[in-house]
Amino acid sequence: MRALTLLVVAALAIPLHAAAARPADPAILELDPGLAATNPGAQAIASGSLDSRFAPFTYRDARKRGGSFWLSLRWQDAQARAGVPVVIVDKGRHLNVELYAPHGAGMSALQPVTALPSFGGLHQAVFVLPQAVEPSRALYAHVRPAGRGAELLRFSRSTLDAALADGAEHSRMIALAFGALAALALGSLLIWFVLADKLFVLYGAIFSLQALYIAYLSGQGFDWPLLSYAAPLMSHAWNVPAALSGAAACLFVREIADLRRFMPRSYRVFGWFAVAFVVLAFANLADLIGLGGLVAMIGNLVFVSAAVFTLVAAFMAWRQGSRAAGWFLIAWTLLEAATIATAVRLLVADAEGAEGLLYYGLPLSMVVAAAFVALGVADRLREQRAALSDAERRAQTDPLTGVLNRRSIVERLEAACARARARGLPISLLFIDLDHFKQINDTYGHAAGDACLHAIIKPIQAELRQSDVVGRYGGEEFIVILSSADVAAARPIAERIRARVAEIQVQGFGQPIQLTCSIGVATSDMLNVWGESLIARADAAVYAAKKGGRNNVQVAAPVAA
Repeated sequence: MRALTLLVVAALAIPLHAAAARPADPAILELDPGLAATNPGAQAIASGSLDSRFAPFTYRDARKRGGSFWLSLRWQDAQARAGVPVVIVDKGRHLNVELYAPHGAGMSALQPVTALPSFGGLHQAVFVLPQAVEPSRALYAHVRPAGRGAELLRFSRSTLDAALADGAEHSRMIALAFGALAALALGSLLIWFVLADKLFVLYGAIFSLQALYIAYLSGQGFDWPLLSYAAPLMSHAWNVPAALSGAAACLFVREIADLRRFMPRSYRVFGWFAVAFVVLAFANLADLIGLGGLVAMIGNLVFVSAAVFTLVAAFMAWRQGSRAAGWFLIAWTLLEAATIATAVRLLVADAEGAEGLLYYGLPLSMVVAAAFVALGVADRLREQRAALSDAERRAQTDPLTGVLNRRSIVERLEAACARARARGLPISLLFIDLDHFKQINDTYGHAAGDACLHAIIKPIQAELRQSDVVGRYGGEEFIVILSSADVAAARPIAERIRARVAEIQVQGFGQPIQLTCSIGVATSDMLNVWGESLIARADAAVYAAKKGGRNNVQVAAPVAA
């Protein structure tokens, strides 16, 4: 959390440093609106005869009046700079601005060389200032609004190299963030085709919409192929992806945090939040009937409520054991820290002073958050795989002894026999039966019988190779599969197991319980049988061993033709 605090402080401090280096704004005067309505023309204004009709300018008042207006611009600290001098006009895209400079007895129009996109539906029109124009001379601007857009108008001076360098750097950072988010979203959707988990669809939806959001909010997307078709939508172009991204995030967090299991009520609340965000996305149409301000207010309330509720729910789910929710909590906190820093910075200064945060802090926080959320998805899949593996292990093993159960040991036997026959190798099977087991249960109780069954597993496993397998066939009966073992190898192993079992004494049930076992051996090289036929022949050999006095090994002999 301390790191996030430092992030906010740094985000606030970097733009302040940039703002300190910004050149002073010019003194701006506006031509008398009544006179401007008569269309006096550029040449009449250039003559200087109307200079006395210019008065202090307020953009808000000019926009309330409507129509076009003329401005006089004069920089008090204007100094010649190395490089091609330019005038930069930060403005909404709906404002058409023409700049004029006095030239001889007349006026010459300054040529716009480029338009650089900026945040919030703004862009920077760059005009080349002729070398013959003295820095201290007044410039004149004719502003003609056309439609609606971001309401800002600011003039500054710089050099062409500096303006283009700043524009290229801003464009590069947004393009990198957009590319990273789009790549992560596309990769997630491709993984979904293989794993078919809706988490990947939601992840792809969130960060593809986030990519569109940062592209349009920064203004860069309006100049890119295909994305430029959304230019007439202006603020809707980033508001709609933001709302739909919020809906996808609500559905995503309740899945990755497993809220259906940890917090069922919160699971349902997130569903309603998702519906609210979808409604907000379509509510942007209300701007057409003059209700845009009301929708914006409601939208801000929903966004803040959902953000706080998400932090609380993710934290609670993490505390209850969801590691994936912890990863999401980090990502969401990072995004909210960047968002709060952006909001605070814009409250204390304009957007131009927040370039470091807007072009670096916000995009990078989105990419880093996407990486943390990806880690959360990976952790969730790891938990699911571990749970599945544990379920498979439990389904395959005997809960009392920990060895394979009957179904699994028979399946292993069939697979081992298929491999042995394909390679031309023998296979042997030991059928181990604990002697006098019913008497042990009747005398000492079933708990003692269970202890005896558990006690013989280690002695059996001590004599097995890594390729051999042991399983409980039923009751007091166990099966051992000896891969690539003929009768000469199998019988000594069976004898050693019998001897180890005979050394066991089970304590804790009164008088120590002495264990012995009888073992039947069936081998494919002697019997030319496989699979469950080996079990049947080994079982018959165990029966013979018990008739022979128990605690001995009997090898199944071939049946005479």
